[in-house]
Amino acid sequence: MPSTPRVREQKVISSAGARAMVDACSAWAERNHVTLAMSVLDWGGNLIESHAMEGAAANAIDTALLKAKSALRWRRPTSEMNKIVRTGQNLAPTFMHDFPQPGALPIVIDGEVIGAMGVSSADGEKCAQAAIDAVFKKQATPPAP
Repeated sequence: MPSTPRVREQKVISSAGARAMVDACSAWAERNHVTLAMSVLDWGGNLIESHAMEGAAANAIDTALLKAKSALRWRRPTSEMNKIVRTGQNLAPTFMHDFPQPGALPIVIDGEVIGAMGVSSADGEKCAQAAIDAVFKKQATPPAP
């Protein structure tokens, strides 16, 4: 019988990586004249970095954090979750206290979810994708279905 590994390696987003994502998303927002907040979580759902731009709404940080948690739990963009809930295909995110509103992406490196980035804006997924692209470039891959 083959031996089953007792441990596995886990990629972890560093504080520097999370800060670089926030900086890249902030730059995207400034270029697009949007004021927002963002949160970056590690693979276990721990908050690594959070930032609200000057003038962001009072609830913007909470919104970004809830979106990031939802993208991480479901391992997919929150815009996809929103469509699934709105069509009635799967209502679990609503009674599991998730926030299936567009604006967050899982961070996937080499097919492995290493965290998520949530952004308070409805265009947040564009900002998060710009950050993922800027920081991880070709390392980022879409999550497995």
